[in-house]
Formats: sequence, structure tokens, C-alpha cells
Amino acid sequence: MVLMIIFGLVSILALFAVFTTLKNKNYLGLLFAGGSAAVFGWFTVMTILNSGFPVAH
Repeated sequence: MVLMIIFGLVSILALFAVFTTLKNKNYLGLLFAGGSAAVFGWFTVMTILNSGFPVAH
């Protein structure tokens, strides 16, 4: 449960980084920020769908 919350926060910060890199026209940063947002966001969503929210034991 705690790991899911941490990964969710990381994905939100990565989305913020995507918008910041677009504003600064930093395309390599955009690649890494977008990849991080996609990976951590997908992991968070699939963990919620698989385990339920709150976590089912």
C-alpha cells in the first residue's frame, strides 16, 4: 500500500516534469520524464486494479 502511494507521487511529479521540460524545450528531459510518468503511472494503476483500493488481503 505504501509503495503504491510512493509510486503514485512519483508519477505525479514526473507529469509535472513533462510540462516543465516542454516549457523549456528540453527534449531529452521530456523523453525521460515521459517515460518515468508512463512506467510509474502504469504500475500504480495496475496495482490498484489488481489489489483493489484499499488493499484486499
